[in-house]
Amino acid sequence: MDLEILEISPTLSIPASELMWRFSRSSGPGGQHVNTSDSRVELLWNVADSASLTDHQRQILLQRLGSRLIGGILAVTASEQRSQLRNREIALDKLARLVAAALAPEPVRRPSRPTRGSLRRHRAAKEHRSATKQQRRRPAAE
Repeated sequence: MDLEILEISPTLSIPASELMWRFSRSSGPGGQHVNTSDSRVELLWNVADSASLTDHQRQILLQRLGSRLIGGILAVTASEQRSQLRNREIALDKLARLVAAALAPEPVRRPSRPTRGSLRRHRAAKEHRSATKQQRRRPAAE
C-alpha cells in the first residue's frame, strides 16, 4: 500500500504528506500476537492548514465537521482488523468517506402541501374537539 495521493472527489485530492499516522496496541482480536503488534491505526489530517483545500471547501469542512475537529485536526481510527496494513486501508477509506459526505451539497427541501385527506381529517378532529367542549358548557338559563 504505497499511497501518494488520497482521492476524495474529482475536485479534491489529499497528498500523503498532509496525512499523519499514529499506531498503538489494539484492544480487538489477535490472540497472543496482540500484545506485540501495534495494529490500531489513527489517521490525522489538519483541515485548517491543508494546502489541498480551497477556502470555500475549508470553510464548509470546518463548519460541518466542527464537533469532530480538535484544533483543526480531523482524526479517524481503525482497529477492526488484526493487520495494521488492513487497518490503514480502512482508516483511509473512512477519512475519504467522511470528507466526501461533508463536502456533498445539502439536499434542497421542496415545499409540499398537505393532502386533501389530511386536511379533511384535521378539520374533522377540530370539529369533534369543538363539539366536546360545547357539551361541557353550562346550559343556558331560560
